[in-house]
Amino acid sequence: MRHYPTNSPQAVARIVALALVADGHVSRTELDMLDRLGAYGQLGIAPEEMHSLLQSFCEDLLEARHSHWGDAGQIEPEMLSQLMAEVDDPVLRRLVLRLCVAIVEADGHVADGESVVLVNAVEQWGLHRQMLDAPAQR
Repeated sequence: MRHYPTNSPQAVARIVALALVADGHVSRTELDMLDRLGAYGQLGIAPEEMHSLLQSFCEDLLEARHSHWGDAGQIEPEMLSQLMAEVDDPVLRRLVLRLCVAIVEADGHVADGESVVLVNAVEQWGLHRQMLDAPAQR
């Protein structure tokens, strides 16, 4: 798995990419949500760089799992913790959580893999209160 500097746009965007693939596929609805929210600008990354990062992240997941695409969204707990640890700025953490919640809810269904990503972020980052206060993004 590639490593990025702590709190870098790439480290932050990779967690958003994880939310995109956590159900095993990337949907147009989720990508449209990123556009509507102006997520690329908020993350400090160009759309093209996000797409490249998403592709690289999927390659890393496939390599780490030595598996097929259907298992790619399933990430080992240790790896998930390492990815989350690359973001330690409280403001960035809240931003990432808001974006991930919006992405996960975009298609009207929260898959098990998506739930794992959100719960891990909330638990590891100590954002229980923010999760309860987050307005629904529709």
